Amino acid sequence: MVPSFRKFVGMVLLVIFVVVYAFTAMVIGDMTLQQSSTLVRFAYFAVAGLVWVIPAGAIIWWMERGGKNRT
Repeated sequence: MVPSFRKFVGMVLLVIFVVVYAFTAMVIGDMTLQQSSTLVRFAYFAVAGLVWVIPAGAIIWWMERGGKNRT
């Protein structure tokens, strides 16, 4: 795959993933934690706000992997 096309596909995947992940985490948190304490809600949204970095890093790694020349 051409590196510039790989980066374009990765960028589109990354944007779609972040939007879907944020919406899903928000809905899950709102539907399940309505009766929970403020501390529990804060902990959930803090963890959910950081977990997206792992799959996003994998997408970025995939984007950059194809751009380097292998000699």
